[in-house]
Amino acid sequence: MASAITSWSGENFSCPICLDVFSSPVTTPCGHNFCRTCITKFWDEQVQFKCPVCNELFDTRPDPRVNTLLSELAAQFRTNVKVKEQPCVEQAEVPSDVCTGTQLKALKSCLVCLISYCQTHPEPHQRVAGLKKHRLVEPMDRLEDWMCKKHDRLLELFCKTEQVCVCVSSAQRKTPRSTLLYL
Repeated sequence: MASAITSWSGENFSCPICLDVFSSPVTTPCGHNFCRTCITKFWDEQVQFKCPVCNELFDTRPDPRVNTLLSELAAQFRTNVKVKEQPCVEQAEVPSDVCTGTQLKALKSCLVCLISYCQTHPEPHQRVAGLKKHRLVEPMDRLEDWMCKKHDRLLELFCKTEQVCVCVSSAQRKTPRSTLLYL
């Protein structure tokens, strides 16, 4: 069984929310699997209770059940399979926020998730419908510091008169174009 597990890819054991190997996997009524912490946090932030993968709406907050088989398989996968070695993070590089253990170099950052990903972990952003709408950019360290708190957008401009970084929405509302510089 262990040899069969090592031939599977990490996406077979990845939570569609955190994109890491499942930790305490649970199953929703629609049959999708998530880390217990991830789905709990997701539903805590929602007005309606829905599946983040298929968007099925639930009348009440579901009580996801532990998926014991997936839990055992994910544990075996975690111990038997080593992530393809990528260069470790050097001083001027951005580390992956998702990988555990060896800190790997981030290749992309998501402006919606506010997370930086190594080569392996952004794959669901190309596969899952809801994540395809997210904007992936070159890796950025401390993404939350580069986001406008008011508009939840990237700070892309520098206002010379106010000497601050602003997002496009803020710039359109109050700043003459002549005082803006692109970062």
